[in-house]
Amino acid sequence: MNIAGTWHIYEMETWDADYFNMEVQAFLEIDAKGMGDFQFGLVTGSIDGEIIQDGTDERFEFTWDGSDESDEATGSGWLRVQPADTIQGRIKIHSGDSSQFLARRAK
Repeated sequence: MNIAGTWHIYEMETWDADYFNMEVQAFLEIDAKGMGDFQFGLVTGSIDGEIIQDGTDERFEFTWDGSDESDEATGSGWLRVQPADTIQGRIKIHSGDSSQFLARRAK
């Protein structure tokens, strides 16, 4: 699974593009060690994750810490690589919202 790189979020289940792209183009950035950063809307964070094998299913699961509208926030999520350099995943804010998302690899 090649997840390293920058991924631009283009769809979220819970928030529309006006929100998730309000400050910057929403993104996830992940390095080869499973560490990275993300931002959508006013939510930013640092990612720490690993690739998990569950039978024939392989996905990247992560926790994160950062902020939501300047308040400290933490959460978790996962993503799975799809065809055509896209990913599908879910991100959750601890004791808050959760959303599926779609993203494509930045060129």
